[in-house]
Amino acid sequence: MKQPGPTLRTIPEGDDRERLVCGDCGFILYDNPKVIVGAVCTWQDRYLLVRRAIEPRLGFWTMPIGYMELGETTEQGAMREVWEEACAKVTVSGLLSIFSIPEISQVHMIYRAEMLSDDFAPGVESLEAGLFTWDEIPWDHLAYPNVRWSLEYERELKGVTDFPPRGRPGP
Repeated sequence: MKQPGPTLRTIPEGDDRERLVCGDCGFILYDNPKVIVGAVCTWQDRYLLVRRAIEPRLGFWTMPIGYMELGETTEQGAMREVWEEACAKVTVSGLLSIFSIPEISQVHMIYRAEMLSDDFAPGVESLEAGLFTWDEIPWDHLAYPNVRWSLEYERELKGVTDFPPRGRPGP
């Protein structure tokens, strides 16, 4: 029995790369990068971080971050991720950074956000949640380089540059 759907790997007319195409109806499957949204959240002079309860990087610390959902803006997605992972309410004040990571087909949009109160707790995808001063951040246990880069850039925007550069990506 023939399998339905896009099963033929071919270059569709007018395109420049191979895609999966349905041989019956011509439907083209466009497999595009995923959008990841998150926020560097602050309460006074402290930064909100969560310790991952899921793979990859189980047990490592990160800002609240995850996949954008259909039907939401990137800002709404970032606020939802903060709520899901840290049970915290925030207001988003602006886009902090965009990271394009073609090796894993992801685009990360990281926002600046202020917590509306100091209430937080670990969400279902977090082992722990915590508010850290700059010196308390578990630098050697951060999940990904973009966590460090985002924290450092947020601090630079506040006018604080009392930290050594730690390898932010080049232009």
